[in-house]
This record gives sequence, structure tokens and C-alpha cells, in this order.
Amino acid sequence: MEQRTLSGGLGVSALCLGTMYFGTTVDEERAFAVLDRFLDAGGTFIDTANTYSFWVPGGTGVESEELLGRWLASRGVRDRVVLATKVGALPDPPGAAWPEHAEGLSHDVVRRQAEASLRRLGTDHLDVYYAHIEDRRTPLHDTVATFASLVTDGLVRVTGCSNHAAWRVAQAREIARAQGLPGFTCVQQRHTYLRPRPGADFGANPHISDEMLDYTRSEPDLTVLGYSVLLSGAYTRSDRPLPEQYDHSDSTRRLAVLAEVARELGATPNQVVLAWLLGGDPPVLPVLGVSSVEQLDECLGALDVVLDDEQRRRLDT
Repeated sequence: MEQRTLSGGLGVSALCLGTMYFGTTVDEERAFAVLDRFLDAGGTFIDTANTYSFWVPGGTGVESEELLGRWLASRGVRDRVVLATKVGALPDPPGAAWPEHAEGLSHDVVRRQAEASLRRLGTDHLDVYYAHIEDRRTPLHDTVATFASLVTDGLVRVTGCSNHAAWRVAQAREIARAQGLPGFTCVQQRHTYLRPRPGADFGANPHISDEMLDYTRSEPDLTVLGYSVLLSGAYTRSDRPLPEQYDHSDSTRRLAVLAEVARELGATPNQVVLAWLLGGDPPVLPVLGVSSVEQLDECLGALDVVLDDEQRRRLDT
């Protein structure tokens, strides 16, 4: 699989495998099959969080990390995997209203949860560690210093943030630069080919902003990842309607062009969306939310899709 490089020379596969529902709605047998296929295809970048999936009936948030820990141990492949997880969004106490009572990004929470994630994953270090959602109760200087301490202590290789406003990312990175600390070098945001209608509300999980994309173009050491890139199957499945935030006239026009380009390339709309993200300005590494080997294989086919300049222009405009 094509490789990309994160800050610090950390090589990752161009596609990242998301494991949000592994261990809850995706049972262990299916999850292991998807993980095995991803690894066999040259995939190395795997994404989870300490919250996946607390909102599923019976879920507590530890399920995905624990399943990954069992898979890594059973396959003996920790050294072949770039492992990413997140902190800051778990309800505290369990069952409390979310996101009002998310655990946050205080020093004590981040350090304690990093150690808990390491235990569940069965590893001595995390390759990428994200601040999962914003915490404006904790001073940003404190959060930056805490994440930096994990890097200097050898527990984390690269840090990042998810679901943050562009100005908060920029400010956090400036704080790190000013203090000579390792700063955030990955940003993971909701992103896809369709654009949300003006004023669409995504709560604590916002769609990537034009400001964020503009900022990352000027920051060569900042990698952008996108989640919910395939809209839970809405691009290709008639039983999956568009999320209401994307259900407007602009989407109708863009879906028509997407279908045209897919036909021209002999590809699926999903594959075109992934190719559009990977080859964009800035390039965006997709986090795949798949629940079967068949869905993963379709996504892997996107790596063979090449958009020419005219097709990209039509998709963009």
C-alpha cells in the first residue's frame, strides 16, 4: 500500500483503518478478519479511542482498545502497526450527559488515560495520541505541556487533535513552538466530498472548516486525516439516506458529478471520494469505517483510482 509520512518520519499507510465499532456492533471474528485483511494489503495505520463505543447499549468505551490488544497479541504484529488512540471525550462519570460532562484534557486525565490505553492495547507506547474533543475548561498551555510530556517520556511518538477549531490548533502549535516542545502534528476532522449546508450543526464533532484546510496548506509538518468520509454508506446504498446536514441542493449537483466521474473511471463513488481526498490540496488521509472484509476491499480499490486534472476540476467546482 502507498505510504505517507507523518512528522518525525513516522511512516503510515495512505489509508487508516478506523475501529470505532470493533468489539461492540462488529463482533470479534469479523473485526479480526478485517484487521488481518488490512495488514495483508499493506495497511499499517489503525485508529481507535478510549470512548469506542460507550453509546452502544452495554458499551463502556474500552471495547475497541481491548479488542485491538487481543488482536495484536494473537498476531504478534505490534511492530508492523502504527497505533493511534484518543483521550478527552469519555463521559465522566459514566452515563453523564455528553459532551457537557466529557472527561476533558487536564494533566491528570490525559496521563491516567494514556496509561489505561497502553494497558488495554498491550503496548509500551502509542504512535499517535489525539486530544479527542476541545476542552476549554483546561488552559491550552497545560494541555500542550501534558501531551508534550508524553512524547518526552517515550510513551507517545506523535500527538494530534481532533474536532478542534482551526484557531485552537494554530494557537496550540504556537505555544509548543514558543516553549520548544513537541506539538500537535496530526489533525483528524469530519470530512467528505459533500459539503454541509450552511449552519449545519454537528455538535462536538464538526465538519472540517475552510479555515482549517487553509491553515494546513501553510503547515508542511501537519497531517490531515478525515473521518466519516463515506457517510456510513450513503454514497452507494439506497437504504442509507444522506445525513440531514448534507441534504441540500449543493449535494444533488455534486452527487451527479461524482456519479459521472465514477462511470468514466469504472470505479465506485466511494472509491472516487477516497481518491479525491488522498489527492487533494491539502491531501487528506481517510479513516475508513468498515465492518466487513468486502467493504474494506472496495476501499482498497481506491488506491488504483487516478483522477486527472479535468475530473478533479469538475468534482471541485
